[in-house]
Amino acid sequence: MKGLFTQVRSYERSVQLLMVNQFTINLGFYMLMPYLAAHLSGTLGLAGWVVGLVLGVRNFSQQGMFLVGGTLADRLSYKPMIVAGCVLRTVGFATLGLVDSLAALLAASAATGLAGALFNPAVRAYLAADAGERRVEAFALFNVFYQAGILLGPLAGMVLTGVDFRVTCLVSAGIFGLLSIVQIRALPARRKDGGQERGGTRESVLAQWRGILANRPFLLFSAAMIGSYVLTFQVYLSLPLEVRRLGGDGEFGTAAVAVLFAVSGLSTILGQTRVTAWCKARYEPGQALVRGLAATGLAFVPLLLATAVPVPESGAGLWLLAALPPTLAALLLAVGTMITYPFEMDTIVRLSGDRLVATHYGLYNTICGVGITLGNLLTGAALDAARAAGMPALPWIALTALGLACAAALYGLHAAGRLRDPVPKQQPATV
Repeated sequence: MKGLFTQVRSYERSVQLLMVNQFTINLGFYMLMPYLAAHLSGTLGLAGWVVGLVLGVRNFSQQGMFLVGGTLADRLSYKPMIVAGCVLRTVGFATLGLVDSLAALLAASAATGLAGALFNPAVRAYLAADAGERRVEAFALFNVFYQAGILLGPLAGMVLTGVDFRVTCLVSAGIFGLLSIVQIRALPARRKDGGQERGGTRESVLAQWRGILANRPFLLFSAAMIGSYVLTFQVYLSLPLEVRRLGGDGEFGTAAVAVLFAVSGLSTILGQTRVTAWCKARYEPGQALVRGLAATGLAFVPLLLATAVPVPESGAGLWLLAALPPTLAALLLAVGTMITYPFEMDTIVRLSGDRLVATHYGLYNTICGVGITLGNLLTGAALDAARAAGMPALPWIALTALGLACAAALYGLHAAGRLRDPVPKQQPATV
């Protein structure tokens, strides 16, 4: 860990602050969100469809507004959007703990989603700009702080929710409120990228969006990367369901699911910077992305192989079968993400031509967010079909095929030279 903090200190103050901010953002978010559904259905006694509506509004407002948030960041500057997002999430999380009417809950849920749409593209664009030529290494460190927040947030939330869920909401809101103050006082303002044409005339928002939608390599890259997000999301969907299918919903199942998250988070915290350094020394960015996508697809092979093993009636054999293959899958998914994430973030900047970076990040997040939603629906359908047909291997075959297909698509883009910067760097004038 000493080496990690040494690397962090080698960056500008703004980059250091953005990394700590992301840890704090995830800490506050994940101490609350995993327990919100239980609060809505249990404490407030809302129907299942209402709980789904409240949670769905948050996701929709975030995914649907990423492009707008990124555009505002490019036009108004990154810092105001980061601050606005933190303030809005402060209000949203406090409201979730203090109200019980459906209208107020929906408004609070929409506010928390919009907050993420405001600060996420701005944070990544700001980090990319101030990290300069060290973008890949900076995003590797960023992912360490990101995963640390995901790992510690639910643990803190479990303790606080054991007292009262309202306490969790207020503590989380307090974290975002404090973070807002820190951003205002300590985060340097950065120049905006308003998308000016030659001669200093600013383009309209629609003209900027049309330009991005005409960036074919960027759109193809975004589509190919959808599979990465669908696959890594299985840590929250199919892997826990598989653990509970075999291990039950008792203490063993709960503990095994907790191990999944711990393996995913700890492996990233301990290994991300080493994996990134190793890959950067050996591969071009496109080559690293191909290998990362292939690793995420192959992560489901242990589960596929486990379907050929007879399921024991009980005892240690059943527990081992329920816990070991999903845990190996979670570890391999983490490795695939460690390989992919820093080069993925860097590639978006390069494909944008280092122009309107936040807007590109916003559109990218929206595309991948829609892909995750559709992918989860199809994965859920595959799990149900496999259970009904007695074919437990079906979901794992489909997920493995998805990962390998996306890796092949990225290989094609890399081989065709479509993952390089489309805008040649301007040469200095000669006299």
